[in-house]
Amino acid sequence: MMDGMIFTATLLPSGNMTPNSSMTLEQKTTFAFVILLFIFLGILIVRCFRILLDPYQSMPTSTWADGLDGLEKGQFDYALA
Repeated sequence: MMDGMIFTATLLPSGNMTPNSSMTLEQKTTFAFVILLFIFLGILIVRCFRILLDPYQSMPTSTWADGLDGLEKGQFDYALA
């Protein structure tokens, strides 16, 4: 403190000034954009954790040799030679 002076801090303006609590259009647009980014980030985080926990869930059950006619699955390498 400086020589007995008392400093007070208030969040409300003093006197006849009224607080302007309305947001401008630019602030509302920015706020909505940030909220959408957080939602998108949350969806990506959930998707990444699901892939990390079960990486083979999204893979198809068929293999590369399913469509070969007349060959067994293990004979594809010999058919190329």
